[in-house]
Amino acid sequence: MNDEHARFMRANQANWDARTPVHLASRFYGLDQDLDPARWFASFEWDDLGELTGRDVLHLQCHLGTETLALARRGARATGLDFSQASVTAARDIAAEAGLDVEYVRANVYDAEQALQGRQFDIVYTGKGALCYLPDLDRWASVVARLLRPGGRLYIVEFHPLLNSLGPKPGPGEGPELLLRHDYLAGEGAVHRDATHTYTDGPAVEGATDSYEWMHGISDVVNALIGAGLTIRSLRESDELPWPRWPQMVRTPSGWWRLPQPRIPLLYGLLAAR
Repeated sequence: MNDEHARFMRANQANWDARTPVHLASRFYGLDQDLDPARWFASFEWDDLGELTGRDVLHLQCHLGTETLALARRGARATGLDFSQASVTAARDIAAEAGLDVEYVRANVYDAEQALQGRQFDIVYTGKGALCYLPDLDRWASVVARLLRPGGRLYIVEFHPLLNSLGPKPGPGEGPELLLRHDYLAGEGAVHRDATHTYTDGPAVEGATDSYEWMHGISDVVNALIGAGLTIRSLRESDELPWPRWPQMVRTPSGWWRLPQPRIPLLYGLLAAR
């Protein structure tokens, strides 16, 4: 990792440490209510993941471990990994309160092999809003390939690059129309953000407000995985999100949200195998 990337990832780590108490208290995560981690999963995710009972599953960039808990409730031997010590500490507390046996490890995703002492897994899962914080997808894909047992599977469920390109809020003087505000494709380097509020409700983030994100088109993800020797098994695009990102979104029978016509992809699920 070059010096600039390392510096940006240290800033992101501090930012996620600062975000954690805000997220713990937010209505968005609703951790003070009945814990329902499965609400973060689309039905097609369970179809693609298949039977999890007795499987060793690693959740990369797990943050508070909400999805990790859902995997454990499906019978997986679940492990979560995140670079934020505050997130890992919170995730351990949440799992203990839920009575679930989940292991959490603090490490940068690029250091996962060493942190996990060479363990390998049947499934590596990475969830929504993770890949944008990784500067080097080729290196990430190589790490994932080595974390998988022969025949093991990687499952990515990510925000579609089109969603990230649209941007969440109108600019000054703009109307409610959704406009392309950011690149879809990679290549322009990191996008710097200095935000006192995160994607959840709640108070302002205190302290480290700087963060850096990298755009990754679907072709960047697919080619990184192919380059690491993985085989793409399936690719889905979905027009639903688990929360209403824009005011004009409507509730669907699944309980998630979609934009009125025309339909556009907001989420994708990619299954790859070693």
